[in-house]
Amino acid sequence: MRLRHVLLATFIAAIWGFNFVPIKVGLESFPPLLFAALRFAAAALPAVFFVRRPPVGWRWLALIGLPLGVGQFGLLFIGMHLGMPAGLSSVLLQTQALFTALFAGLFLRERLTVMRAAGMAVAFGGVALLGAAQSGGRGGPVLAFLLCVGAAAMWALANVGMRRMNETAGAPVDAFGFMVWMSLVPILPLLALSLAFEGPGAIPWAVHHVTWAGAGSLAYIAYVSTLVGFGAWGWLMRRYPAGTVGMYSLLVPPFGLASAVVVLGEHVGALRLTAAALIVGGVALSGLRLPTRPVPVPLTEPLLEPTR
Repeated sequence: MRLRHVLLATFIAAIWGFNFVPIKVGLESFPPLLFAALRFAAAALPAVFFVRRPPVGWRWLALIGLPLGVGQFGLLFIGMHLGMPAGLSSVLLQTQALFTALFAGLFLRERLTVMRAAGMAVAFGGVALLGAAQSGGRGGPVLAFLLCVGAAAMWALANVGMRRMNETAGAPVDAFGFMVWMSLVPILPLLALSLAFEGPGAIPWAVHHVTWAGAGSLAYIAYVSTLVGFGAWGWLMRRYPAGTVGMYSLLVPPFGLASAVVVLGEHVGALRLTAAALIVGGVALSGLRLPTRPVPVPLTEPLLEPTR
């Protein structure tokens, strides 16, 4: 990759890593399910009137939009609302790569390589260690931790659906246009869940308690993180191999942890740092491939004509 594109990929990772800070701030002004609904409404409108719909059916928008929008962000926002720290949430969510490998093996019959299995073992060891740290009570309740793990699994389901959609379409679908139109799908389900679990007073409460920081947080996660981030990421994906660009997503947890410590003053002890290192290292290891030796091809006829 060219230097300016490396810097762009790093900048996107910083945008996505810092994203967990505005989420934590925004949850002080909005109930979690309503906040998730507003996030997708802001990302979709008015952009859908200016961005061409990708050449895929509504079936794919729904199959990907429901687990990604309702599942991932609904569970993530509730988990962070219940006390999961922003920095550790950014780390834990990266286990989506491991869940993606598991689900791809189950639903797409993709083979699990030795390196991927080893990386999954290391990363899930980090998840177990982080879960043990959470049970200590200083980093948030265990339920919040489990909800974030569930959010990563929902993201993985969406990844498998997106991979299958691209195979069916015959070519990768534009990520920016898809994200804009897909954002229409979770709005009504999230609003319905908010009405059911947060009550009809959630919207008046949010209007009364919203702050400039809360409104700015909503704008950041909807426009900067979603539209700018995914737009630039999709632009890089169209110019470089997915594996080359995808490795820069491993920079998201360090940016997430650092921004949460600096901005929110979160404490990350040695145990949680060790768990975070295992998770990130395991995800990185699962993306590596062992070098393969060329298989010798048996000769069916001599290389040189025999002398007569």
